[in-house]
Amino acid sequence: MLPYAAYLRVYEPLSAFPEADGRRWAEYAASAGRPRRAGALAAEQAEALARAISFPPRPAPERESDHAYVRWLEGTTYICPWQTRLRSWLVLSRLRAAAPSLTRAAFAAHLADAAVRDFARWRNLEYSPRVHIQANTWSVPFAWFVPFAADERWLVLGAPSEPGEGGRATASGTRTLVFATAMSQARTRVAAALEVIRPARTPRSAAPWDGAPAAVAAELREVGAWLEEFHPRSLVELDYGGLVHLLDDGALCADQSVAEVSASIGAVGAGEAEFATAMYQRFVRRWRALEALEQAS
Repeated sequence: MLPYAAYLRVYEPLSAFPEADGRRWAEYAASAGRPRRAGALAAEQAEALARAISFPPRPAPERESDHAYVRWLEGTTYICPWQTRLRSWLVLSRLRAAAPSLTRAAFAAHLADAAVRDFARWRNLEYSPRVHIQANTWSVPFAWFVPFAADERWLVLGAPSEPGEGGRATASGTRTLVFATAMSQARTRVAAALEVIRPARTPRSAAPWDGAPAAVAAELREVGAWLEEFHPRSLVELDYGGLVHLLDDGALCADQSVAEVSASIGAVGAGEAEFATAMYQRFVRRWRALEALEQAS
């Protein structure tokens, strides 16, 4: 099974990369042997599992991945590098800070220390890391839906014979729920949402979201700042990833998370607190049900 995680990705045009990298990615996009979209997540997972079951487990690959996700639009090739080594370094750094005992249990101290040193050397030699892929397990954060519109959805369902135990679908390569939009649209929507929910304008009592508007605004600012790191003509993609295997076809078809988030924010801006709360509660019920499955085993 694929990891129960969703992904927020940025695809940059070839022109955004240094000349040598642009040529390499152009050749990669045209190659017959690269992982295709339907199997790319599984290929990433296979690489991660190979590191995890090696002895001793390796916290990060010895070299950066040569693979990427590829999109084409109106004759332009867009690339989202996997950056497996960089993403592993960043996760290891966060894990060491948040759960040092878990880090020690998972990895030999000398290997974890070596990975941290490699990351430090890389940062001294390279520019600040721009991570093209964000991941979140068991749910999709509220702020991740803001850059998209409801009609930017692409849904592919599994065959009727595929539902597994409990009515959930098994992990077929085609089962997918993705939203994609232009970077300009994504940035505009995030900026508009931030204008609505600025804490100075949105008192806690008027906001339907859990916690103060400041917390929601902070999440949105983080997404907005991340999007600003990339080429203005990039594409932005939200992929439900392995989460689609926790939902049956009916639930995926009925998923209106983007519309609910947009409606909730719009209602706050219009002073319609009751409608804003109703839309937010619909959103919360869906994703809390999935989050609860993390504890089910």
